[in-house]
Amino acid sequence: MPTCPAPVRRLDADAVTELTSTAARLLAFHGSATSPGLLADLPVTCAQLGKELRRQLRPVDTADGLFVLRGLDVGDADLGPTPGHWSTVGDAGALWDVVLLLVSALMGTPIAWDGQQDGRFVHNIVPSPGHESEQTGASSSVLLTPHTEDAFHPGRAHLLLLCCMRNHDAIATTAASVRLAELSDADIEQLKRPVAPILPDDAYEQARRFGGRPAPVPTLFATPDGLTMRYDPAYTPLEGADGPWREAYGRLGEELARVSVAVSLEPGDVLVVDNDLVVHGRVPFRARYDGTDRWLKRASVRVENRPTRPAAENDEHGYGQAALTAWAA
Repeated sequence: MPTCPAPVRRLDADAVTELTSTAARLLAFHGSATSPGLLADLPVTCAQLGKELRRQLRPVDTADGLFVLRGLDVGDADLGPTPGHWSTVGDAGALWDVVLLLVSALMGTPIAWDGQQDGRFVHNIVPSPGHESEQTGASSSVLLTPHTEDAFHPGRAHLLLLCCMRNHDAIATTAASVRLAELSDADIEQLKRPVAPILPDDAYEQARRFGGRPAPVPTLFATPDGLTMRYDPAYTPLEGADGPWREAYGRLGEELARVSVAVSLEPGDVLVVDNDLVVHGRVPFRARYDGTDRWLKRASVRVENRPTRPAAENDEHGYGQAALTAWAA
């Protein structure tokens, strides 16, 4: 797997100062990165940012479906120890929560989930004791299988942002774009069929108890700009699928593995992923639980009126999960 050939957008010193000073002012005024008032202020604040900064913080616009935003400086000593669970983070790294919210709001509308991390708009991704082998962000000892973020839900993000707080061990995030994969027309047609459902992952306890019947969904969807994808093999029951579909699904997995890249984020890096084109995962690592483990902050963004998904998704129940939008928080 190639290591970090991802496109890089480097913020200059003026852009970094503008972004971080704006975040600091918002945080000082509202007192908390989770303040509803701060979330409501994001659109007006973003409109006041400079034209060049807003240009640099435009969404993904290439076929590989990702880029690394570089230039922000996260001081390791100022963060405190990596927490052992997202619920114990408190205000640690709160400035970077606001920075990430500003970047997200420039690209679209930040969203959260009522059933994940207490409805927070910025999630903390840290290895947690007892979760080492799960297929969630809290795992460590297993490969986090490449997947579309929140693939089970029709209201999933269009863009996923991962901001690195700490990564002493250079643990790589993996990513692969469906538009770089080489698939036959026959396989594409197979995977456009809604054959298998995608179930909620282990981070959504309420959704996993939902009583509604899982509905099959397409894996691939054709748009005017090219293929888009909805893919999470760890939570896709394949036993009820027919042979030709399973074979095409397997070949898609092989192609995604072939074109996958490994992106080792440095503190301050923000990996921006087009969640309609790119699946992401993480290589296994050994968590130490000594306060120095890898720590990322994650934000999800919806881009309105984006023609990247089939209209049939509007009829899905979403396993009872509601997406929250920042402006209505």
